[in-house]
Amino acid sequence: MFSFLKEKIKNAVSKISSKLETGEAKEKAEKVEEKIQEIKEPIEKVVEEKKEIVEEQKVEEKKEVTEEVEEPQVQEVIKEKEEAPVKEEKKVEEPVEEKKGVFSKLKEKITSTSISENEFEESFNELELVLLENNVAVEVIDRIKGDLSKTLVNQVVKRGKIEETILETLKNTIEDVLRTEKIDFLETVKSKKPYIICFVGINGSGKTTTIAKVAKYLQNNNLSCVLAASDTFRAAAIDQLEHHAKKLGVKIIKHDYGADPAAVAFDAIQHAKSKNLDVVLIDTAGRLHSNKNLLDEMKKIIRVANPDMKLFVGESITGNDCVEQAKTFNSTIGLDGVILSKADVDEKGGTAVSIGNVTNKPIIFIGVGQEYEDLKVFDSNIIMKGLGLT
Repeated sequence: MFSFLKEKIKNAVSKISSKLETGEAKEKAEKVEEKIQEIKEPIEKVVEEKKEIVEEQKVEEKKEVTEEVEEPQVQEVIKEKEEAPVKEEKKVEEPVEEKKGVFSKLKEKITSTSISENEFEESFNELELVLLENNVAVEVIDRIKGDLSKTLVNQVVKRGKIEETILETLKNTIEDVLRTEKIDFLETVKSKKPYIICFVGINGSGKTTTIAKVAKYLQNNNLSCVLAASDTFRAAAIDQLEHHAKKLGVKIIKHDYGADPAAVAFDAIQHAKSKNLDVVLIDTAGRLHSNKNLLDEMKKIIRVANPDMKLFVGESITGNDCVEQAKTFNSTIGLDGVILSKADVDEKGGTAVSIGNVTNKPIIFIGVGQEYEDLKVFDSNIIMKGLGLT
């Protein structure tokens, strides 16, 4: 699961950090050496000039002493002369010693780096492309970029730690992106009887099979249910749901092909009430999120059935299409959660990372196979592990 995106993120982060490490190190080293030379040259020049002055003074004083001063005075002048250079040399050496400390500090800067805005922008392009190619929503990419920018741009980062810093920031950001309001599905379902759940999505998203998986999950937790075949636009959809109902041993309420979907949902709810069943699971016709007429029909079902929970079922492998579908359904009828089907064959993982953040609705389940038992309660750690960020 998500192995393709995992590998791509790993490679992109490695390239970015390598680029920043190598480019910055070379540039920093050159700048530091230039700075050192700028400081050293005038100091060396001053020292050289001081030495020349001292030598000249020595020659002149020696000449004067020889010509004009008697023997005792010569010794006294020589003594003073010998002491004077020592004192002068001390004055010259003090700043040199002080500057050596500055050189050391400058060289130490080579072990750390500060990344400029331009360097970050240029380097992030590679990671951005990887995320886009793997179905991560633009909103999420912008969030990742913002967090990385705060962590890296104009911040002192130890050289050799850039890759670690990028991965840690990615981990924290994606964890935060996945952190939507959680729903304890079983506890929520037990809060009312019958609890009514309506499933929506487009054709081919695995919606009907997902409903059967949820029915099995409820059975495993000692909760009874009835299925409502409200997808009356396709005769095959009614037959498919009936097939699942027989295999699971649960009741199905169905009408003829072309019947009013809202009426089917209403009858299923009445049946659940009369039989004291725990949950009503309503299947609906798959419809494109861009088809206004079908979405209006969906509103009628919602109005009549008044479901307690509206769940969007989308294929994880369809990427940003799935995210856009969820956004439209959410704005039309107001979703309560998401189920991602076919997550087991999703090598990219962008849908799982993005959909909760974009809709601000939690992922309740993920489908991980074709069997009824292949439905897992969503755990963000599964995503983090799949992306190699744990």
